[in-house]
Amino acid sequence: MFRPLAAALTLWAAALPAGAQQITTFTLDNGMQGVVIENHRAPVMVHMVWYRVGAADEPAGKSGIAHFLEHLMFKGTDDLGPGEFSDLVALNGGSDNAFTSWDYTAYFQRVAAGRLELMMELEADRMRDLQMTEQDVATERQVILEERNQRTDNDPGALFTEQRTAAQYLNHPYGIPIIGWRQEVGALGHDDALAFYRRYYAPNNAILIVAGDVDPAEVKSLAAEYYGPLEPTPGLGPRNRPAEPPQLAERRLTFADARVAQPYVIRTYLAPERDAGAQEKAAALTYLAEILGGSGATSVLGRKLQFDTRTAIYTSAFYDGTSLDDTTFGLAIVPAEGIGLADAEAALDRAVTEFLDEGIDPDQFERIRFQIRAAQIYAEDSIQGLARRYGEGLTTGLTVEDIRAWPKVLDAVTMDQVMEAAHEVFDRRRAVTGWLMTESSQEAMQ
Repeated sequence: MFRPLAAALTLWAAALPAGAQQITTFTLDNGMQGVVIENHRAPVMVHMVWYRVGAADEPAGKSGIAHFLEHLMFKGTDDLGPGEFSDLVALNGGSDNAFTSWDYTAYFQRVAAGRLELMMELEADRMRDLQMTEQDVATERQVILEERNQRTDNDPGALFTEQRTAAQYLNHPYGIPIIGWRQEVGALGHDDALAFYRRYYAPNNAILIVAGDVDPAEVKSLAAEYYGPLEPTPGLGPRNRPAEPPQLAERRLTFADARVAQPYVIRTYLAPERDAGAQEKAAALTYLAEILGGSGATSVLGRKLQFDTRTAIYTSAFYDGTSLDDTTFGLAIVPAEGIGLADAEAALDRAVTEFLDEGIDPDQFERIRFQIRAAQIYAEDSIQGLARRYGEGLTTGLTVEDIRAWPKVLDAVTMDQVMEAAHEVFDRRRAVTGWLMTESSQEAMQ
């Protein structure tokens, strides 16, 4: 068991529009959804199982349990001992891993196409037959606490991000860190993990995505054989999360730490996500992020703050609309030597105000449209990237049709739509502004 010339690339874009890959879908009788993405360039494939559960779906007081269970999924089943899953994948020339977000948890193997059946057998085995002892739970809990210690508690930037995110969402669970709050992670036990696993790790809460050198009919047949017999979780309804109340005033925080090497200012605004059948606003915000902060040499913030006034050594604008609920649009500035955080923030505000008054340079807009179009085409070369695109989309409320249509939605964005989105999103009443500084800088302010 177990960068070519622009003209050439433009012709290429016209010949191979993004989204041209062959997609096949099916649904098993037990509710498991399947997506097959054919790509026959090489005899390899990616097998992924995505669960519609993440850190934002955890029970109150049990933060970190989604990530905790991700770790425990490698401990073994009734057929495999601890670590044997990954060992078998490696013995067959493949690699495997997993990841947790607020909206999903996903497991994947990248291996030769001929090993598809084995991967399904392995993954189906641990979907319903995971075994975990008290010692497994205790050991992995300590591993996660040490992971939090290394990646968050000993990193002032990570702590700052954690505090800002908590300030952004007063009620919605996006304000809770994926790895969990230390005191709650330390209290997670065997029964907590088992209850979470039995409820959410079920075929009617899962999406199978297979991408690469595979035959859709074979994928469906194997899925029916291995995943089909698994029992669904009864009564598993829609994902009902606490709603975020309207934000009526800007929230601000300062975070000082002796370990901070480079102070900076960051502001994030609540922003809409990509919605099924209505992705245009998210597409406009995607352009806005590129226009303002995509390239230091040509972006609005880079040109104004890094080159014209030399106020900053780095600027950024960022947005990712792949989210089940409201997400954020962000701006950041790292001030140049001798520039304080207050002056840096004021310069950032002036640059944004000037942009809202001046509008978009048409030449820059067309360059960015070209870049976005090219990026969508290049993304077709990665079977794992394609699989992830569909997995993220489907677990955050989009349909296969939405995901396929995204490149066309992006290509249809107009400057007027971008400016409309900018005026809407840049509302300080819906923003969190944070200063990361050294302790000496904080003392000087007092």
